Amino acid sequence: MKFRKKPVVIDAWEFDGRLDFSKTLPKEIKDHGHIRLTQDGKLRIPTLEGDMFANTGDWIIKGIQGEFYPCKPDIFKKTYEPVT
Repeated sequence: MKFRKKPVVIDAWEFDGRLDFSKTLPKEIKDHGHIRLTQDGKLRIPTLEGDMFANTGDWIIKGIQGEFYPCKPDIFKKTYEPVT
């Protein structure tokens, strides 16, 4: 049996790696409260599967249940397209 992913519109932001991420990420992510910048410049994102880390250039996706998780740029480009 094969399945196709349902079309879902998501919110996503590219992590630019700036140390002052409070000025570069949207209020929605900052207000999440548990997403933190690590000392080595990664973004730590707690998920149900454990902590995940976003590097510069990764995308931060808000899932359909309001959860956040990182996505590598090549996977993001293959999976998502802009909505107009």
